[in-house]
This record gives sequence, structure tokens and C-alpha cells, in this order.
Amino acid sequence: MKNITTLFENTKVAFALKSDSELERAYFLFKMIANEPLVRIGTAMTNFALKAHLPVKKLIRATVFDHFCGGVNEEDCVNVIDSMYEKGVASVLDYSVEGKEEEKHFDATLDKILKIIDFADEKDAVPFAVFKPTGFGRFLIWQKKTEGTALTEKEEQEWERIVARFEKVCQKAYDCDIALLIDGEESWMQDAADELVGVMMRKFNKEKAIVYNTLQLYRHDRFEYLLKLHEESKAYGFKIGMKIVRGAYMEKEIERAEEKGYSSPICESKEATDTNFNLALQYILEHNEDIAVFIGTHNERSSYLALSIMENLGIDKNDPKVWLGQLYGMSDHISFNLANEGYNVAKYLPFGPVRDVMPYLIRRAEENTSVAGQTSRELNLLSQERKRRKL
Repeated sequence: MKNITTLFENTKVAFALKSDSELERAYFLFKMIANEPLVRIGTAMTNFALKAHLPVKKLIRATVFDHFCGGVNEEDCVNVIDSMYEKGVASVLDYSVEGKEEEKHFDATLDKILKIIDFADEKDAVPFAVFKPTGFGRFLIWQKKTEGTALTEKEEQEWERIVARFEKVCQKAYDCDIALLIDGEESWMQDAADELVGVMMRKFNKEKAIVYNTLQLYRHDRFEYLLKLHEESKAYGFKIGMKIVRGAYMEKEIERAEEKGYSSPICESKEATDTNFNLALQYILEHNEDIAVFIGTHNERSSYLALSIMENLGIDKNDPKVWLGQLYGMSDHISFNLANEGYNVAKYLPFGPVRDVMPYLIRRAEENTSVAGQTSRELNLLSQERKRRKL
């Protein structure tokens, strides 16, 4: 292997799909995101404008939405999907409508995920589908199941509908041979999700991984869960699918632990989280025969580590059981340079109506602001590419 430590410096490859105007827009957006007070003000103003039904959709669509999202529906995403795939980067269509609490919304989400699986079945460029457990049922039901609290008769019926939705979407993914990523959420509902996903793995992952759970490795107990699941898979004869990420609910987790007076499930430091992530990465790749993995990371060191472990273990760059992924609109220097080297790479491509996707976009902006070094790295690379093009 050539010297990989400079792999992510190639801005020509990283930003090949961006026109000059799109490059300028990206630079402008990350400049804004780098300013924490500006993000707070912008978030408040955007929420107000949307609630007051002010005519801001076109402005949002032309700036932050089009940078971080593929479109308002699947068909609207096709140009982005096709152009990325020409560069070797696949797409994970992520219906990013959050916070719904009614049965009609859960049924609508189920229909949307089934439609996405059909869409993926027709396009090699879309090898995965994805959904959140709370997209299929109320958070409170998941929480009560996790806590072991008795459900009312009405709630039991709700739970049965949740299980039926899971079963239906997993069966569809199995029938279409499309891998299905199930996102991780807050710790106080996750045990119930783990249990249900485990049931689906036992049923649908007999020959290979179709159903994938998610390890949020800023939680110090998740490596232990992985080891336990691996033992279970050997006992019951099924393959594991696992997406590994650092996590997305840290502030909420810490605040709730303090408020309720229990020990936080979050690792004590950034270094401890990195160690936990890399430990899980090493373990999974060492058990490549049993575990398929989607490595979701914007961390360059962890990406380099994955490549190094793969090389040491003799795992092919394009092994179908190993994928690396980043979010659309971020870390193009990782995604496109990895794809250029022949690795399996996919971008999470959020989509949905502008108004409904705003909570997702606001979270993205806030996360970028809070991740030290992430935004400055993006800005630095965008600056390099602007200079390169001018020369």
C-alpha cells in the first residue's frame, strides 16, 4: 500500500463534484457554522420563520438544505446519487423526518422505508436502507420496555404494531437483498431496540448480514454488548450486521444522568471514546467472517486505522462485509479519496420536505459547532481547493 497518511489531503479528488459556486457555498456555510453565537441566532431565526410561515423555504433550500440533503423525495435525490456513484461513492437514503408521535405518522414512515427499499433494489448506487426505531413507534413505549415497566393494554397493542412494522421492513429488506441499518438512539430506550433488532437478526441474518444494529461507542458499555451479541450469534447461528459510530446524543445523555442522579453511560473523555471506538473496530474486523460492518466516522485517525487493520488481516478493499461511511455535505476528503482507492464507501443522504428536515439540519449545525477541529478542518480543505482552482 502506498503511504496512506496523506490520502485525505487530495482536495482535487475530494471536491471533484463541486462546481465553483458550490465550493463557495460550502466555504460560506462552514464559516457560519464555525461561529457558535451565529449558529444559535440562525437556529432561533429559522425556527421562528418556519413557525410564522415566512417565505424562507427557497433561501433554506438554496443554502443549508442543498448542502446537507439530497432532495425533498427519492426522485429529487437521483442526480446526487448518480453523480456520487460515478466517483465510486454509494448512497444511504435517510428519510430525516423526526419527532412524530402518532400512529398515522409511523405507518407513513413504514411505507416510506418500504418504498426506499424498492428504490434501492433498482439502483446499485443505493446498497443500504436505514430507519430509526422511534420512526416506528412512540419513544415512551420504547422507554417503558427498556425500563421493564408494565404497559397498559393500549400500549401493548402499540408495541405489537411496532414489532409488526419491524418484521415487515426486515422481511422486505431480506427479500430484496438490501442491507438495513437501524440507527441507535438514547440509552434509556436502546435496550428494547437492541432486543428487537436481535430477534430480527436471528430470523433474517442466517446466511449473511441483512439487519444491522448500531453501536454508539461514546457509551462505555457498548463494547460489552458487542461481545455478548457475538456469543449469541454463535449459539443461534446467525451473522451480525453492525454500524459503528461515536454517537449523537451526548449532551442529552449527560444532562439526563445528572438530573436523574445516575451514573452517565458516556465515556469519561474524548480519548476514552476514541479508544472504545477503535477497540470495537479492531474486534469486528478480526471477526470479519461473523460480523459485517458499516464504519460511520468523520475521524481521520479511525479511518486510517480501519485501512491499516484491513491490510494487516488481508481483508480486500472491496470486501462486501466492510463499508466506510460519512454524512453528505461533510468529510468529502475522506469519502471520495477512499472511494478513489477502491474501498466501499457510502454517504448518508438525508432527504424529506424542507420544513420537516429542519430539526435534523439544526442538529447537524450544532454538532459541527461542538466538535473541536471538525469545522476548521473542513474550512482548511475548502480553502486549499479554492486556491488550487485559482492557480
